Amino acid sequence: MSQAASPEIRRVAVIGAGTIGASWAALFLSRGLDVVVSDPAPGAAEATQRLISAAWPILAELGVEGEIDPTRWRFEPDPVAAVTGADFVQENAPERYEIKQKLFPAMDAVLPPEVVIASSSSGLLASRISEGCRHPERCIIGHPFNPPHLIPLVEVVGGEKGSRAAIDTAMAFYRAMGKHPIEIHKEVKGHVANRLQAALWREAIHLVAEGVVSVADVDAAVSEGPGLRWALMGSHMTFHLGGGEGGLGHFLHHLLPAIETWWADLGTPEMTEALQRALVDGVKAEAAGRSIAELAQRRDTLLTQIVALKHAADVAAEKRELSDRLDEALEESFPASDPVAVSREA
Repeated sequence: MSQAASPEIRRVAVIGAGTIGASWAALFLSRGLDVVVSDPAPGAAEATQRLISAAWPILAELGVEGEIDPTRWRFEPDPVAAVTGADFVQENAPERYEIKQKLFPAMDAVLPPEVVIASSSSGLLASRISEGCRHPERCIIGHPFNPPHLIPLVEVVGGEKGSRAAIDTAMAFYRAMGKHPIEIHKEVKGHVANRLQAALWREAIHLVAEGVVSVADVDAAVSEGPGLRWALMGSHMTFHLGGGEGGLGHFLHHLLPAIETWWADLGTPEMTEALQRALVDGVKAEAAGRSIAELAQRRDTLLTQIVALKHAADVAAEKRELSDRLDEALEESFPASDPVAVSREA
């Protein structure tokens, strides 16, 4: 995660400074960018600094670009003033069309058409967010996973109006920030990762509602089982390995009939007040008195270790691949029968 930002993007405006916006600001700041943050809430500047300061030890562990002062950012309550002169905009306003559909045209009016405006929206459609903009083609989704300064995934959605140039710019920018962006080719509510989460959660709730398992144990069924594998690879690659030497084809041949019966039996729980209370009571029991702050700290500590371990493994694999390519190039240039190669070996 030590990759520097591209020279074209040096100043980023972060619009909306809640948990997501402040996390983005911390990441951008750690990559050596000029960052301006905007939020109309009272005390937003102070709250943003607290969140940046809390994230900084993790970012330092993952690799901050040089000696950077975590207080070296600017606050501007007016979002239009904040985006003026920005090279990239990361918007994090509340998840409501009526708010974003007012905000986006205002920002669009003062920015050059090549500047991308990316929304962190977790489920809204880019084509609707950009309604009323002169340049809707530069308005896209850049949805992170919480916390953005730590989780690599960013979902990039151009939608019906987003241009190829805007998507490519965002993909390159997020990669330069050390993220793992994926391009979603068709607009759907909730994008991809949240839909996957929602599908799993729906069945987890159904199993609790039917008395099959407790809240704590259904969570353990994820975190102590497949969730560990999912930190390394997705469902398709996991089942590809599950098929042994025959791979996914063998897995499907043997297990698909059984899995299709499970699909047919999946539940659609009715979220009654009683069921909601049962879920809340169950997760409180699972927390066992630990505060939200304590749980978040444990999460972030373990996530940092996982991200750092995966990054180190990727770097080692890249070095091995580079070494193998170099050896192949040397063998092609100096075959064993070549006197030069013989003298080199001697």
